[in-house]
Amino acid sequence: MTTPHDPMMPDPDMQAAELALGLLDGEERAAALRRLLAEPDFAAEVETWRAHFAQMIDGYAEAAPPADGLARLEAALAPPAAAAPPAPIAANDTAPVRRWQALAGISSLAAALMLGVVLLRPAPPVPAPVIVAAKPVPVLVAAIVPSGKGAPIAAIYDPDSGALRVAPAALVDAAHSAELWVIGADQVPVSLGLMQAARTTRVGIAAPVRVQFAPGATIAITAEAPGGSPTGKPQGPIVAAGTLARI
Repeated sequence: MTTPHDPMMPDPDMQAAELALGLLDGEERAAALRRLLAEPDFAAEVETWRAHFAQMIDGYAEAAPPADGLARLEAALAPPAAAAPPAPIAANDTAPVRRWQALAGISSLAAALMLGVVLLRPAPPVPAPVIVAAKPVPVLVAAIVPSGKGAPIAAIYDPDSGALRVAPAALVDAAHSAELWVIGADQVPVSLGLMQAARTTRVGIAAPVRVQFAPGATIAITAEAPGGSPTGKPQGPIVAAGTLARI
């Protein structure tokens, strides 16, 4: 099966393949997701890899071992049953002795033939491997648009780790604090803490709040009193907002 890379083109971007397989984590994953948002060619290559890996699954059909395979192996490995001792015969009667000798020879020949069959029998076919493709993690992203002037602010939420990362931005003056909120399907704002103006804001989302993070939920930023809203509910105006979408 060919890869999605044209041999006449430069080497493929392996970060795109690793992201498609879900092999990146931490800062490597964050860097790849930033590229996903900023580089259309990189995003297209990630989708190409995902489609390629999905096609690989179709090339392998499920196969089961023969139903009697274990019984056949046990029969081949079982020791031969002990022969019953012959009945006593007269010392001068040689006919029974010759018959037993003939039977013993035939039995030995049959045993040798059976052993040859067991040893030379072709091994049963090995079942084809069933490959399970790594499912892409449904990462959620949002472009938080300021209500005034300014470029959109990128926000990335990883459901696996419950980590939310928001790019730095100065949205309020020194007399206020920028507070992050998530507004889910119930339309109830939930505080996510204060936003940093000079560095990336990293928030570990508590398990009860993760249910709010779904496609269509809103990430909003309000201008609050220093230290954040004292009531746990938005008190100041919304200075930026964006909608979460799955990638």
